[in-house]
Amino acid sequence: MTIERMVGELVSLRLAVAADVSALVAIRATPEVRSRWRGDDLEQDTLDSIADEELQFLVIEDSDSRVVGAIQWAQEEEPEYRHASVDMYLHPGVHNQGFGADAVRTLCRHLVETERHHRITIDPAADNHAAIRCYEKVGFQRVGVMRQYERGADGTFHDGLLMDLLASELGSADAT
Repeated sequence: MTIERMVGELVSLRLAVAADVSALVAIRATPEVRSRWRGDDLEQDTLDSIADEELQFLVIEDSDSRVVGAIQWAQEEEPEYRHASVDMYLHPGVHNQGFGADAVRTLCRHLVETERHHRITIDPAADNHAAIRCYEKVGFQRVGVMRQYERGADGTFHDGLLMDLLASELGSADAT
């Protein structure tokens, strides 16, 4: 599947390419992002995401075409369970400005209208209250806590929050 540029109210999304790696690595290396999106080799992780044929890995650009984050999606293709899943990170300098909600909303519209998904999931850390608020602005609902879902930087397992969005629940830009 080929993804063209998707344009939201504040951001645009396009497929990430190798030329984006340094900007994305710099964002992932910030303490705020690194605490959630770890990895031993951020450059290789980013290159792997770009090359992954089962993942659509997109950059988030602001109105000046600066890379301010990344958003990705994958899909379960089994017909009985078909749905998409989303994940995202943003540069801390653009937090609390509506960029995250706009990026998620823009991608979810594409997933509903073009890819014809009826359900989308996202799974932030249960203690990532800012991310949860962002996703709720778009229309995601809390499904439940996934106990000891992922290993944290401290080596212990932490809870995740499963959230989902049905096509009919997709919020408009006015909801932010």
